[in-house]
Amino acid sequence: MLRPIIEIDESKCNGCGQCILNCAEGALAIVNGKAKLINEVYCDGLGACLNCPQGALHIVEREAQQFNAETALAAKRLKAEGGGTAEPEYVVGCLGSAVKILTPLTTNFQRKRSDLQAVLSTWPLQLRLVPPSAPFLKKARVLLAAHCAGFALPNLHEDWLIGRVPIITCPKLEDKSVLMDKLTNILRQGNIEALDVLRMSVPCCSMDSLTKQAIANAKSNLVASYHVVQLQ
Repeated sequence: MLRPIIEIDESKCNGCGQCILNCAEGALAIVNGKAKLINEVYCDGLGACLNCPQGALHIVEREAQQFNAETALAAKRLKAEGGGTAEPEYVVGCLGSAVKILTPLTTNFQRKRSDLQAVLSTWPLQLRLVPPSAPFLKKARVLLAAHCAGFALPNLHEDWLIGRVPIITCPKLEDKSVLMDKLTNILRQGNIEALDVLRMSVPCCSMDSLTKQAIANAKSNLVASYHVVQLQ
């Protein structure tokens, strides 16, 4: 049927998630850093989400499935109860996964012990949340670090983060196939210039093998540097 429905200009969307907060039916999600319409039947076409700060959303009239409030709200309840989403092809990110380029770290790094202001150059940090086309990856030197490294190394910021884009992950606790696909896609883009891998000395920290296989899968010429944090 011909009816009003939301349309998203991905070139303008920065993944802030404001539209999701204003969509009562749960028709929108952040997927790989961009707002997406999950299912046509979830969108009522009334435009409550049109307060996008970037002007990326607008209503168009086109052929679309009829809006079904009962189905939309049932799917929203299922997700809220931890049942996931009815559309498994969508990998839905949290509202805090929007790509951000922050104040770069410098050699005069200082931090007050009582200060809770984050000291980072980019966001997000988690490998699973970083879009392969993120602008901060262009010509970047990336630090791919194990989660534990941040707690194991007291001078991680001063010694490792200055001049690098940090990405963290844990091959032991996360789905390796998902991590492999994401890292392969990042390397396939060919944007990054250098890669430092920082892993723990424990046998279960397979950061090295993950990276080497992803480089091979991406057919990349990138030569990574591997570093091991030794446990005493």
